[in-house]
Amino acid sequence: MTSSPPTLRQFRKPMGCAALATLCGLMLSACTTAIPIRTSIEIDAPRPQVFAVLTDFAAYPEWNPYHVRVVGEAVEGADLEVRVKRPDGKVIDVPQVHVLRVEKDRALYWGGGISGIFKGEHRFDLEDLPGGGTLVRHEEDFEGLFIGFADLPPDVLAEGYRGVNRALKAYVEASAP
Repeated sequence: MTSSPPTLRQFRKPMGCAALATLCGLMLSACTTAIPIRTSIEIDAPRPQVFAVLTDFAAYPEWNPYHVRVVGEAVEGADLEVRVKRPDGKVIDVPQVHVLRVEKDRALYWGGGISGIFKGEHRFDLEDLPGGGTLVRHEEDFEGLFIGFADLPPDVLAEGYRGVNRALKAYVEASAP
């Protein structure tokens, strides 16, 4: 008795599922992106003075050209209302922003989203410089499956953050004792 060769029907289902799984995996990995924004500036003022300005959200309209409105408290877990005005003129009300970390005179983080889907984390980290000044690292990481579909041009965002840095420096140094 001879056995007949396998038919196409016997291969179709397993091969189709494997091909579909591979295709889905490739699509997901192609769509999952991260956008890191990295800026920094040296300010001739002590960390507590810089931190006080960064956490005084009500005063942002006086000096901040990018974060033109931030409403809420600089307390971990607090909800924030954030409006940004990008250097390209686009004004955005950022949805569902929360204060993620506050370390007195050292760090302020806010952000929101769902890990793996769409998430942003905005950070200000402050470090002492020799001579009493402060290094401000102003950064943000966007990550997730749908980041590639969002209107987040890295060069525009970085220019906006550099604008914040310059304005922060001018504002703090002008009010330095």
